Amino acid sequence: MSSPMSDREGLEWLVSKAVLAPSSHNTQPWRFRLGEGRIELWADRLRALPANDPEDRELTISCGCALSSLRVAAAHRGLATQVRVLPDPADPDLLASIQIEPAPVTAGHHEAALFPFLERRRTWRKRFAPEPVPQSVVETLRAAAAEEGAWLYPLPRDGVRRAAAALVAEGDLLQWANPSWRRELAAWMHPRRRGDGLAVPGLVGPVAQWVVRTFDMGGGVGARDEEVAKESPLLAVLGTDRDAVPDWLAAGQALVRVLLTACREGLQASHLNQPIQVPSLRPKVQELVGSEGFPQLLLRLGYAVGEVPPSRRRPVADVIEPGDS
Repeated sequence: MSSPMSDREGLEWLVSKAVLAPSSHNTQPWRFRLGEGRIELWADRLRALPANDPEDRELTISCGCALSSLRVAAAHRGLATQVRVLPDPADPDLLASIQIEPAPVTAGHHEAALFPFLERRRTWRKRFAPEPVPQSVVETLRAAAAEEGAWLYPLPRDGVRRAAAALVAEGDLLQWANPSWRRELAAWMHPRRRGDGLAVPGLVGPVAQWVVRTFDMGGGVGARDEEVAKESPLLAVLGTDRDAVPDWLAAGQALVRVLLTACREGLQASHLNQPIQVPSLRPKVQELVGSEGFPQLLLRLGYAVGEVPPSRRRPVADVIEPGDS
C-alpha cells in the first residue's frame, strides 16, 4: 500500500511546495511528471532566457531550487527522497527523478526544520537595515551551502567588496546595451495576475515594457546597483567546484538551503548576478574569491525592513503534465 503522501494527491502537494522556489526573472522553468511514488523534474525550455542565460545555466539552477524545495516539503511530511540526477542520458530535459518513500523517524530533521520558511522567504530588492550579519550566522550559511556540495564565499568589506560592486555596475552596462537582452527583460514584465515574471502594475505595464525595450538605462541602473552592493550587510558568492549540469542543479539546491537557513535567522536575500551572467566578467568574480571553482550566483543578504508580497506562482496544475510517467 502506498504512503498517504506518496499517492497522487500527496505528490501534487509536494509539487505545490516545490514551485515556491525562486527562479531567474520568476520564469518558473520547470515541469513535473508524477508516477507511482515518484516525481520527475523536467526543464521547461520554453521558459528559457536565451539572451540572459544562453547555456540554460540559471534555468538549471532554478530547477535545482525547485528540487530542494520539494525535498524540504517531503522531509516535513516524514518522507525520504531518493534523487537520481540526469537519469536518462538520452533526454537532457529530464533533470531528476525523485523516489518518495517513508523515512526513518530521525531522518531529514534538518531539512524538515526549514519547511516553515518556504513561504516566508522573499526576494528582497529593497535596501536592508544597516545591522551587520553576525559571523556565527555567516558560518551557518556557509555550512548550509556545503551540505549540498557547494560553497559560499563572503566578500570582505574592503577593496574586494568595492571591486565586486564595480563588476555589478559593469555587468549592468553590458546587458542594457544589448537590445536582445532588453527585449527579453521586457517580455517577462507581467501584471501580477499572470502568475509569473517580474510583476508590474497592470496599467503601467505596457509603458514600462516599451521603456525597457527602447532605452539603454545601464548607466543609471548600474550606479544604483553598485551602491546597493556596497551597502549590503552581506555580499557573498555561491559557487561549485565544477561547471556542468549536475553542478548547476547542486547550486540551486544549495541556494535554497542557504536562503531558507537565512530566513530562519531573520534574513532575506536577492541577487546581483550580472557579473556572473556576462561571460567576460565571470572570471573576474572567480579572481575575487580566489577559488579554482566556478561562481554561480552573487547574493546580497541582510535584515529586511517592512514586508513585501510573495512573488506570484502559476497554478500547480499548469506545471504537472497530464498522465503518469
